[in-house]
Amino acid sequence: MSSQPNIAWLADPQVFAVNRLDPVSDHIAWPSAEAASRGTDNPLRQSLSGRWAFSLAENVDARPEGFHARDFDVSGWDEIEVPGYMQLQGVGKNQYVNTQYPWEGREALRPPEVARDNLVGSYIRDFTFSSIPGTGRVVLTFDGVETAFFVWLNGVFVGYGEDSFTPSRFDVTDLIADGENRLAVQVFQRSSASWIEDQDFWRLTGIFRDVWLEKQPALHLEDLFVTTDLSDDFTAAKLKLAMKIAFADPGARVEVALSDRDGNWVVEPQHFAAADDMEPVFDVASPDLWSAEAPNLYDLAITLRNADGTTAEFIAERIGFRRFEIIDRVMHLNGRRIVFNGVNRHEFNPVRGRAVTYEDMLFDVRFFKRNNINAVRTSHYPNQSAFYRLCDEYGLYVIDEANLESHGSWQKDNKIEPSWVVPGDRPDWRDCVLDRARSMLERDKNHASILIWSCGNESFGGRVIYDMSNWLRARDPSRLVHYEGIFHDRRYDGTSDMESRMYARPGDVEAWLKDDPQKPFILCEYTHAMGNSCGGMHLYTDLADKYPHYQGGFIWDYIDQALALGDGKVDRRLGLGGDFDDRPSDYTFCTDGIVTAWREETPKVQEVRALYQSFAISPAREAVTIRNRNLFVSSAALSLGIRLLKDGVAVFSTTMEPQIAAGETVTVPFDLPDDLAPGEYAVQASLCLKAKTLWAEAGHEVAFGEHVFQVESDVAASAPVALKPIRGDLHLGVETSDCSALFSEIFGGMTSLRADGIEFMRRPPRLTFWRAMTDNDRGRNHGFDSAVWQAANLYYKRGPVVVDAEGDEPSVRYRFSLPGLAVEPEVTYRVGHDGRIHVTADFPGGEGLPNLPVFGLQFTMAPAFDRFRYYGLGPEENYADRCRGARLGIYERSVAGNLTPYSVPQECGNRTGTRFAEVMDENGRGLRFVAEGKPFEFNALPYGTMELETAERPEELPPVTKTMVTIAARQMGVGGDDSWGAPVHDPYNIPSNEPLSLAFSVVPIGLKGNS
Repeated sequence: MSSQPNIAWLADPQVFAVNRLDPVSDHIAWPSAEAASRGTDNPLRQSLSGRWAFSLAENVDARPEGFHARDFDVSGWDEIEVPGYMQLQGVGKNQYVNTQYPWEGREALRPPEVARDNLVGSYIRDFTFSSIPGTGRVVLTFDGVETAFFVWLNGVFVGYGEDSFTPSRFDVTDLIADGENRLAVQVFQRSSASWIEDQDFWRLTGIFRDVWLEKQPALHLEDLFVTTDLSDDFTAAKLKLAMKIAFADPGARVEVALSDRDGNWVVEPQHFAAADDMEPVFDVASPDLWSAEAPNLYDLAITLRNADGTTAEFIAERIGFRRFEIIDRVMHLNGRRIVFNGVNRHEFNPVRGRAVTYEDMLFDVRFFKRNNINAVRTSHYPNQSAFYRLCDEYGLYVIDEANLESHGSWQKDNKIEPSWVVPGDRPDWRDCVLDRARSMLERDKNHASILIWSCGNESFGGRVIYDMSNWLRARDPSRLVHYEGIFHDRRYDGTSDMESRMYARPGDVEAWLKDDPQKPFILCEYTHAMGNSCGGMHLYTDLADKYPHYQGGFIWDYIDQALALGDGKVDRRLGLGGDFDDRPSDYTFCTDGIVTAWREETPKVQEVRALYQSFAISPAREAVTIRNRNLFVSSAALSLGIRLLKDGVAVFSTTMEPQIAAGETVTVPFDLPDDLAPGEYAVQASLCLKAKTLWAEAGHEVAFGEHVFQVESDVAASAPVALKPIRGDLHLGVETSDCSALFSEIFGGMTSLRADGIEFMRRPPRLTFWRAMTDNDRGRNHGFDSAVWQAANLYYKRGPVVVDAEGDEPSVRYRFSLPGLAVEPEVTYRVGHDGRIHVTADFPGGEGLPNLPVFGLQFTMAPAFDRFRYYGLGPEENYADRCRGARLGIYERSVAGNLTPYSVPQECGNRTGTRFAEVMDENGRGLRFVAEGKPFEFNALPYGTMELETAERPEELPPVTKTMVTIAARQMGVGGDDSWGAPVHDPYNIPSNEPLSLAFSVVPIGLKGNS
């Protein structure tokens, strides 16, 4: 026990916990079973969260001396909320960096030196304490403090702690008094621990998790370790409890019972004499096993009774029976090969930072379940205990990751240089690193949801992390150990029980899987979801059916880490790295989520939900084949809905309830109506919940499949429309009974399309070769490699014009020259006797040019045309490499609502497979675009390409003055293997040396005599 604090501890990696109690399980003790069942405030726990007195010092030397004294005057101090962060309460500066250390370029440091620029927050909490008769010990717990802190109670030094994301517990029995007490805490932004807490996140400081007191009875369950050993046929189990008991009464007893979800005894109450260490074992017959599919939990009840029979303490713990192991180099859960359809999750809230609420956690878990995500990696630190309880209850597989990352010590600008890596092989860092593993495991060890312990993230390799992995295995043989960093340092390949990679390209993954793999394979991070991304994700998920050793991956990542600039209600502006004058900064790299910082779903989720669905559904015209990918559950909780759409409109539906066992494939026949009229049909099959669950309402769709077919017939010709061509010197005008069009030789296109006095053309349609660059485009230097197409987009000029005013259907053909390119695309407008203007755009192809980003035409319309309706793939935006989650239908949306709220404006809102699109005003008047020959890609946005490209934040976009409609033959995919160089995969690129054509018609709609 140290009685005096020492500021030198901050810079000493061998001092990371002073007077801290050993870590223990996160079970909750109650004074009785009745108190536990009420679920109200626990009499054995006293929260110290709330408003604290607070003072900030800019550095260590400026911190207030003697502030911890019992009589120190804090009347002039500010207040701060605990849990919470200093920076997010107006104290200190927000800073975002990814791999570099936050002091990079400000101070020349090497581990374990501590930056002089080191904020110090001094906290005071006055509170009233009332002891309970029979209390044996009072323990003060800090669930999370970043980054290092000293503690005093009533003027006496209590202890010191590091490791921001696991509890620090202190015995204050001899220091606390009945009545008024004063708790003083001094929190330091930087310490030697900062070198191994270099995660990709905002660098925040403060007491960000709960602070509380526990009044432990003299007879107390100190620690509990539950293991469930299953027989090889999984029909029986041995429930083993390892309990550490604190007690003084020799007549004390311990009662243990186990019941199922219905309250039936599985293990009837059994009584034991209390002992310091107890390891009772119970036989359990035919247990219902725990999995994410069927998260069966049992209620373990442990009652500690004093010698007189009174209850000293009651513990209710929910446990799951399951076995996780490697069989023949493949991971198995309860004897079945498992595939992780996972996501990485930072604890994040745009207002509170990592001080997330229970409501945040509950939202996240329900979101994961609704969108077929079955696994979470706690990137890159242990989460709050409540999160694991939710994962146990709702059913999610968890990789629990230790709070360790030292990325900036070995990788600089994507170049590996580990000359001063920590922890590496350094013995002086060994104890603090192993302590982080110990603190994580001991707290979290009883959660059925945790299948894998992770040694941390991006900390290279070395002996220290290898020792960490061996400690985890020795302490808990029931789980596997993960660490990706061995990929960069193969000296200790045994650190990880699985081959884990980040952002490996699909082809590289497949090559590894074909080369006699000796371990199971996962992608601990993949499909980098920054901005408009997640293209080509199916190239990874398809591997799960081809290679047994491929066992899934974890998307990077769940939520954008953007901070609120306003109140979050009326003002929902968000700040990214660099927006707070934080330097150094990694700027926009903090927004990589499939949901926004406000937890709004982005269109990327549509693809994730489809690729992660647990049933493969393949409809045909007369039957649907369904493969149940689940390992344990049948389709009993689901109904099968069949819908038939004709040209996007539902004309038939039926519902069935097929019984499909786990792993089984069945073909379910159905009868469609006879004598289908000519048209395009889509058979859509959905599996939906029959009843409400914890995470979704009845009717929620869990899986979907679609089949499209045609019923052909001769198309009846409509009565021809009379055409009146008017040939001027510079224009060709064509009038019909409903509208008139004007084609300009000077301005290179249709300058007017007018009907009922309404002008639909704000400007002539323009060829488009460029899209507003996405985050992925910027990251791979697409602008540098493909700048010729941006120049072509902006500066092409009209070439020869061929006008045919004498033909049966007047037409104008325009040829265009592109700056510096020997390619001359053409656009032809033909006014047909069907009353439509038929448009073709032809790109002839050219050698030696970069791939085309897009090829099509853009129409500028007045902003009053602010909504659209289309028949194509939807309902959310989709792209050539991100459309498996889309389905055929007729969808409507506002033009403003089509602007996806990415943190940085970029290309968005595209719709592939479009048969027709209508852009209208509030009265239904507008233009109808109809594909000819094959579908086009469609978009309608309130901004032009360059307006989106040049705005750095949504609020920098100008006032809306137009509606931009894009009709494209093709647009390249969005990619997403990573956001710093990975190309779009070849099938989703547009080779510039191949010809490309676009054909469609356009006609006014919603006018007098016109529908």
